[in-house]
Amino acid sequence: MLQTGKNSKTEVAQVKNRRNGGLLTFLNSQKVVPYVLISPFVLSFLVLSLYPAIQAIIMSFQRVLPGEVTFIGLRNYTRIINPTFFTALQNTTVYMILTVVILVSLPMLLAVLLNSKVVKFRILFRTALFLPALTSVIVAGMVFRLMFAESDTAVANQILNWIGLESVDWRYNAWSGMFLMVVLASWRWMGINILYFLAALQNVPKELYEAAEIDGARALQKFFYVTLPFLKPVTIFVATISIIGGFRMFEESFVFWTSGSPGNIGLTIVGYLYQEGIQKNDMGFGAAIGVVLMLIIFVISLTQLFLTGAFKRGDE
Repeated sequence: MLQTGKNSKTEVAQVKNRRNGGLLTFLNSQKVVPYVLISPFVLSFLVLSLYPAIQAIIMSFQRVLPGEVTFIGLRNYTRIINPTFFTALQNTTVYMILTVVILVSLPMLLAVLLNSKVVKFRILFRTALFLPALTSVIVAGMVFRLMFAESDTAVANQILNWIGLESVDWRYNAWSGMFLMVVLASWRWMGINILYFLAALQNVPKELYEAAEIDGARALQKFFYVTLPFLKPVTIFVATISIIGGFRMFEESFVFWTSGSPGNIGLTIVGYLYQEGIQKNDMGFGAAIGVVLMLIIFVISLTQLFLTGAFKRGDE
């Protein structure tokens, strides 16, 4: 009887081992492994991105009140056509254009300098330029508010007074308010974009630079005819994420004008969404603003990718 019991346990263990081995073999097969590796991204995308987006689209056709949800058709979208939204759209567009120009051109030039042997202490400079990306935007915003305060003792106004200019009410003028948001965003994201360009510069063959030097090319000619063509893919990528980041900007405006900017000089589309959807508890209208913003980002990003030839094949 004891021997029979041992044999049965051994057979059960062997069956379990065969099942586990078969499962491991299945998971390690070449056809299954790619799906296993991408499954975390797919699941997170479905749960955290696609499902909320679908719910937002549905909500944009509703009036959402505590304990009451009513379908109202396109009424929320017709409400979007108002002066406040167009002011937010104008501010966001200007902000996006300025940040794209700065966060594409300047990081590219700094990356080329940091990649050259002319600059000493390159690792130190790379670290210093990347540190702002690790800083909380709230903390950075408080520091910027102190630096650009309205008093004559603020750092920015002291510099202006030292060179003979009058003090500026930085957070109460349209041009200076935009300046503050663009400077804060550029300070935050400059280091990350530099890293993107530095990574791309590592793939430029050194033989091309040597051949260009033999042909008598100068530094500027090597940049335009050797370096720049190899930086095109990462330039398109940085420009695309800068466009998306520019349109979805909220923190840079919020840290300067927590309760709303005077005359809506710092109002952005996401800030308008926050005011209507969260502060005023008009979730349906806020969802409609979000859907319109999503369409704007999609159309502009797609247009930019087509114009830069990102969808062309490598042999075209």
